[in-house]
Amino acid sequence: NIAFNDDHIAATTQAVCEYRAEQGITGPLFLAKDTHALSEPAWTTALEVLTAHQVTVVVDSRRRYTPTPALSHAILRHNAGGGPRADGIVVTPSHNPPHDGGFKYNPPDGGPAGSRATGWIQDRANVLLRTGGVARMPLSRADPGTYDFLAAYVDDLPSVVDLDAVRDAGLRLGADPLGGASVDYWGAIAERHRLDLTVVNPVVDPTWRFMTLDWDGKIRMDCSSPYAMASLVAQRAAYDLSSGNDADADRHGIVTPDAGLMNPNHMLAVAIQHLLTHRPDWPATAAVGKTLVSSSMIDRVVARQGRRLVEVPVGFKWFVPGLLDGSICFGGEESAGASLLRRDGRVWTTDKDGIVLCLLAAEVLGVTGVSPSGHYRQLESGFGGSHYARPHAPATPVQKQALAALSAADVTATELAGEAITGTFTQAPGNGAPVGGLKVTTASGWFAARPSGTEDVYKVYAESFAGADHLARLQAEAQELVSSILG
Repeated sequence: NIAFNDDHIAATTQAVCEYRAEQGITGPLFLAKDTHALSEPAWTTALEVLTAHQVTVVVDSRRRYTPTPALSHAILRHNAGGGPRADGIVVTPSHNPPHDGGFKYNPPDGGPAGSRATGWIQDRANVLLRTGGVARMPLSRADPGTYDFLAAYVDDLPSVVDLDAVRDAGLRLGADPLGGASVDYWGAIAERHRLDLTVVNPVVDPTWRFMTLDWDGKIRMDCSSPYAMASLVAQRAAYDLSSGNDADADRHGIVTPDAGLMNPNHMLAVAIQHLLTHRPDWPATAAVGKTLVSSSMIDRVVARQGRRLVEVPVGFKWFVPGLLDGSICFGGEESAGASLLRRDGRVWTTDKDGIVLCLLAAEVLGVTGVSPSGHYRQLESGFGGSHYARPHAPATPVQKQALAALSAADVTATELAGEAITGTFTQAPGNGAPVGGLKVTTASGWFAARPSGTEDVYKVYAESFAGADHLARLQAEAQELVSSILG
């Protein structure tokens, strides 16, 4: 990966150091990594630069891998004690292929950095790449502090998930880390909480040669992909419930014997339904958050429970303030990422937590005796079946810029797929933030169009509660509508 190199990591790390100083962040920086081949050398570079800038760095006491949610948990736990604020870096490209690298900064709120922070860091890093002047210290002179990410996180899990119910139900669970950072955590969870849980594949191999190929023939640790999860799905009859995580364990994939791999939207709806009926100590005024491209089944579930829905643009960063202050009890996005409050209504993590969502699926089964997929069928019986898709359509760079800059006034159509258009917006209704595209709703469906950040395409998310034929018509007319606007 040419773009992910030592110079870039060094410059980005120094930019983080300068950003911390500018923001008055003087506490420790928790430094974590996943199992990608490039993560270890990038972690080393970051440690050298952080040390040169006299940042108090804290690393895993086992010098092993750290899931993103464990990093968020550590930041929040430290900052709850008062004193100088902590922040963190996790070196991970998430579910992306073995040759990829990624570098993520989490500020003191524990969640993904917002656009202002990432823009500041990016701009400063680019200046440093042009002008030089990055300071670093040899690794041999680095003397970071240590923190037991695993024990702190695993021991605290009963505060967010009812593990007693899981254990008492005698469930046979399977957990597949997909070769990622949760590899040590699942065995520790089984031992610490006395669960009948098998780590299906404990192998860590930076080539990921054991993975089944994704839809395009590439290796991805995407626990929401039926292609990447094919090996675990093939073993679904061996467990009452099984699950997978991506390389940094911020995403979840739920496998049941009766349905195989659940659609992420389905699991989000089931999780929300269960939590809103099994968390009596949650604040009655706390809202449920979802990204605007997530299923409208969530809207129906939330409305039935009398809760407020907060619909935000794509990106988990939008849920961070609400999870932090308890005004949002659950935040989820259709790409299989979510987090929630502790059982007593306090903050758990402000970044996505794939491990907890997998355990929550087990709680659903343990408490109710019905699998998450069975619960989703019950939701369909009450609200109707949902058909959902997210295809791509070609777009030039100019068209992508135009799509991102649309206003609701640019849509003059009054009908979509045989129904009157009930809403058109380019700002999220939950917080007024730009969606970077367009969403159009009708009584039975909706579509959203957003430009891709990496390819010359735009994504068309669409959902229908009126059947597969209606979805196909909705998709076709959505592309026609967008094309007519873009010219």
